[in-house]
Amino acid sequence: MTDHQSNPYLPYPARISRTWAETEDKSLRSYWLSFDRPEDAAAFAFTPGQFAELSLAGYGEIPIGIASSPGEGPDLLFTVNKVGVVTTRLHELGVGDAVFVRGPLGHGYPLAAMRGKNILVVAGGFAVTTLRATMHHLLAHRADYGKITFVYGARTPGMLMYREDLAAWEKRGDVDMFVTVDREAPGWSGMTGFVPAVVERAAPSPENALALVCGPPVMIKFTQPVLDRLGWGADQIYLSLENRMKCGMGVCGRCNVGPWYVCKDGPVFTKAQLDRLPKEY
Repeated sequence: MTDHQSNPYLPYPARISRTWAETEDKSLRSYWLSFDRPEDAAAFAFTPGQFAELSLAGYGEIPIGIASSPGEGPDLLFTVNKVGVVTTRLHELGVGDAVFVRGPLGHGYPLAAMRGKNILVVAGGFAVTTLRATMHHLLAHRADYGKITFVYGARTPGMLMYREDLAAWEKRGDVDMFVTVDREAPGWSGMTGFVPAVVERAAPSPENALALVCGPPVMIKFTQPVLDRLGWGADQIYLSLENRMKCGMGVCGRCNVGPWYVCKDGPVFTKAQLDRLPKEY
């Protein structure tokens, strides 16, 4: 066991190996991080849906979903929204700058339970990060899964993330892709409409299927009735509550919902589990 594994407060040292503005307004920036030591990369074993704490000396730390899959190599991909002190400083950094990584934390998507099933992935806006990781895993092990339907929406074309991945998945013949923006925009010839309406249009069957849903609360609120109408059961739907997390270890109590800490017991839960919780989530 490494020092980092025995002491969850101890972060791994890493450096930025590549960075770019992910969206047109530059509010979202992506980073590939390389561990300083190969043994740290080997020790950082995670599954899609988990998160990590990124920290900068003198600024603090923030919980961020891991956007890469384990099969993409030892480096980690994160996409950071510029909303506070730590994230603003991260946006100012470049290749070679130091970032500390603590984790992996939480529980990811149920990859074992997903094998042999049809998979619906529903993502909205910035919340596509861990679902990008999941899609890479699904497609790297394509024979293990049935039909894959991917629904992703953003406000405008310029706010769509991971466009190279989207283009590559569009070219495949084994994924049903539904990429949409809220309304018509100059130069956009793709689908328009809000995610819940697009899910209804796609009409994915619940037979032998699981759904992974992550997005803004309003998207989830209006997508759930659509899935209800299509016959999806609450135990077939997995939701991520990663937006509630703070310390990542159940110490600060910021993510407590009912008897659970989102960071330790989640962030991935079934809709059936969440239906038994207070509606504060």
